[in-house]
Amino acid sequence: MRSVSILRYAVSKLQLAVPPARILELGAGDGSLLLRFARALKPRWTDVELTLLDRHLLVSDRTHGAYAQLGWRLRLLRADALAWASDRHERRYDLCIANLFLHHFDLPDLAALLRGVAASSDAFVACEPRRSGLARIGSRLLALLGANEITRGDAIKSVAAGFAGLELSAAWDSAAPDWIVEEYPALPFTHCYSAVRTAARAAGGSRGL
Repeated sequence: MRSVSILRYAVSKLQLAVPPARILELGAGDGSLLLRFARALKPRWTDVELTLLDRHLLVSDRTHGAYAQLGWRLRLLRADALAWASDRHERRYDLCIANLFLHHFDLPDLAALLRGVAASSDAFVACEPRRSGLARIGSRLLALLGANEITRGDAIKSVAAGFAGLELSAAWDSAAPDWIVEEYPALPFTHCYSAVRTAARAAGGSRGL
């Protein structure tokens, strides 16, 4: 699904004025996606504090070590995302990332989660399943790649629960004058959303990734 390249492009479109020093990933799982993202950055970001939020602690010692080699300090936060979103946020993040996570929430919970993101961060990127004819066809062709029945079923459900048009923009109800938002498809099967505070954006140009 080109997850890393799509994420790199989405982050580059934020045009951040300075490299993020504090990053949060929602629904981070085992932390492998952000590790591949960190390794692919050119030039690399260093001295980064990365918080991986998930209901389960799945990050291995090997992954911890791999982040340390890149100059990233890992912080694990075991929490439910909605509970986190409803808390008062004393810790702020330069960048928040969600990958294949938002489509698990119904609209009221999604709006609550995004309010928490807006209250705690200066920039946000989400890469989600895209609800489209092409994605529906692709989800049904996974059998040709050897995917088992469970994986095929999950893919079909994810596409059905995915996003299209400006649905995430509609759920993002933060103060519009303070944010620059964008929502767009990323072929073949991904739907992207980005939001950045005007104060966090570079005056001109984007930082190469």
